[in-house]
Amino acid sequence: MARNDGIDRTSARNVNLTAAKIGNAQRHNEREKESYTNPDIIPERTPQNIHFKKPTAGYAEMFAQMEKDGVISTRGLKTDANLYGELIFDVNSAYFYNHGGYEFAKRFYEDAYRAAIEIVGGEQYILSAVMHADERNRAMSEALGQDVFHYHLHVVYVPVVEKQILWSKRCKDKSLVGTIKETIMQVSSSKKWLSKPALDEQGVPILQKNGKPVLRKSYSVLQDDFFQAMRNAGYSDVERGERGSSEEHLTVTQFKVEREQERLEQLTAQTQQKEQQAASLEKKIENIQKQQIAVQKVEQIEPHAVPFSSKVMLDRSEYENLAAVAKKYVIQEKKERHLQKMLDAANKLISELTSKVTALTAELVEYKSVRGKLHTNELEHENRKLRDKLRSYEAVIDRHDLWHLFGRKRSKMVTREEIR
Repeated sequence: MARNDGIDRTSARNVNLTAAKIGNAQRHNEREKESYTNPDIIPERTPQNIHFKKPTAGYAEMFAQMEKDGVISTRGLKTDANLYGELIFDVNSAYFYNHGGYEFAKRFYEDAYRAAIEIVGGEQYILSAVMHADERNRAMSEALGQDVFHYHLHVVYVPVVEKQILWSKRCKDKSLVGTIKETIMQVSSSKKWLSKPALDEQGVPILQKNGKPVLRKSYSVLQDDFFQAMRNAGYSDVERGERGSSEEHLTVTQFKVEREQERLEQLTAQTQQKEQQAASLEKKIENIQKQQIAVQKVEQIEPHAVPFSSKVMLDRSEYENLAAVAKKYVIQEKKERHLQKMLDAANKLISELTSKVTALTAELVEYKSVRGKLHTNELEHENRKLRDKLRSYEAVIDRHDLWHLFGRKRSKMVTREEIR
């Protein structure tokens, strides 16, 4: 999570997607939904989203056409394989706000798109690249009293690696066996994001004590590549994202939970700061009130009447003391009124921030609850798939009367479905 230390850091994440999940990614990226659960998406701003590569059809349709044209190959892949990848490039909202906002973000992410082409391995494997400019940064907007938008780039692509197909032993021409038959671009998310050996300054692999190479995690390499590309493009005022911050896949819900957690921490810190300021003001007022005790001593001065006059007479020391205290009293009274106003304002802000923290805490609990439900749904789905497989295996055994091979009779087989 962000450290809130005023440093602008690049962030690059990769999300692997199956055929079953690509439709939802398309509807989100291309803003095809009629309504959104994210309240920070402002539909009126959607026309300001920028496509650096606009899809020519649906993501799945484009994938099928690429396979048909021989641009990619899916031979040997499982039905639930990750066929797509999505890169999300990001910098904190304050970076764009401080550099002029929308126009600066367009230039920045146009250069980021060029970096994505290199990372993916070619523009022909990119299905869509769109900069979102319609998502409001709620925390900054509330703090500054104006709309601040969180600009970021989504790049959906097909992860491919070059694979050489060799002639097998069944080839009639034995001289060709073991030689290259053809080279294909194999769809493979796991091989695309293999960890790479770490190199020293001379480009030599760094080895462990056992002689094996030290590996750099693939998502750490992604962070390095994106950061270096933006530095090379002239953005010298950004730093590399924190190490380890993008080495795990995050679901959309998990990502929002982390962002809301950051916002909660910011508001909590702001509340604590205001409480400290209020305590300091109260101490100042207390000191002033203690100083006013000197006024009571003035009230104890006994004036002496001047004969044949309505005036009174004081000793010089008493007069000088009275004059000094009177001046201090006027000054202190002005300070006290000013400090009291500041204290009232601080207490009011503390009350507002406390309400926001309470509301945000409840919202965070709701996000985490949604994440838990998603995890439960995934497990239930997996259980259904396993039960279906079990039933299909039993049907095959029944059909061929093979129960005796398993050392038990059919009547003794009890499925998980029967137990339920």
